[in-house]
Amino acid sequence: MALNLAVLLSGNGTTLQNLVDRIDRGELSARVTCVVSSRQDAYGIERARRHGIPAVVVNRKDFASSADFNAALWRTVRQHPVDFVALAGFMSLLEVPKDFAGRILNVHPALIPAFCGKGMYGHYVHEAVLAYGAKLTGATVHFVDDQYDHGPIILQASVPVLDDDTPDSLAARVQTCERELFPRAIQLIAEGRVHIEGRRVRID
Repeated sequence: MALNLAVLLSGNGTTLQNLVDRIDRGELSARVTCVVSSRQDAYGIERARRHGIPAVVVNRKDFASSADFNAALWRTVRQHPVDFVALAGFMSLLEVPKDFAGRILNVHPALIPAFCGKGMYGHYVHEAVLAYGAKLTGATVHFVDDQYDHGPIILQASVPVLDDDTPDSLAARVQTCERELFPRAIQLIAEGRVHIEGRRVRID
């Protein structure tokens, strides 16, 4: 079946664009039914509107507390048909309501449980990988729970860390990996092949 996806973002929207492109090419059995941004100036909002996707800003700065922000965010999401939620560079702390437990996906630019958790996002991850001297890093697609980068892992893929890597060159290699891994995980879910068993994810 085609999954109805809500995409949550805070920035440029390159992950959104990747998903939309794959849907348009018939490579991903999904449709993006809404895009919600936590920032007014996120270019991802413009990307959504160019594709005729309903796009709404729920600005984190407009709310006094995380709880108020999350309540407004989920009210917005529930106004649309949504099977799963994809986090696409969403930079605000997300509180998972009961009706969306096991229905929120994220891609992290490292091999969880390494180089993850609070403060580990974007270039901070790649800088930490290089500083530690790791020889491998990669990307992880996982279900989202109420802790940073903690939910059950769906897919992982590794990339080498080269001796002459910079944070930018490493980020480019990891992003290439992410662009393949995230839609692959969504497609597996669309095919009904993904099952959560405690902390483990079984793929038929």
